Amino acid sequence: MSNDLTLLHNPRCSKSRQALALLQDAGLRPEVVRYLEEPLTIEALDALCTKLDLEPSALIRWRDAAAEGISPSDVSGRAAGLAVMARYPKLMERPVLIRGDRAVIARPPERVHELLDS
Repeated sequence: MSNDLTLLHNPRCSKSRQALALLQDAGLRPEVVRYLEEPLTIEALDALCTKLDLEPSALIRWRDAAAEGISPSDVSGRAAGLAVMARYPKLMERPVLIRGDRAVIARPPERVHELLDS
């Protein structure tokens, strides 16, 4: 099972570290993608939003200082939201666990179980 798990991970984020620890404690070794070092393409972000069943604006960390100057109207359309996330990967909610055609924002980290138990 561990080969079909991907964790979009920010090692500086405590929730991201906790989610990774939960997976590892369960004996799983997900592929870890440090999305700040390897930013996702617009196409990958679009696929991620589909797997999450969310619009891009729902993935933006509006309270992050990096979001200053960006308004919801700037990301009102799907293409605009994807472009903002591609340009500012730090704004993406984290961590995100992907398994096959589904994904979950692991906040709180225990949400990883939603994909493991199905």
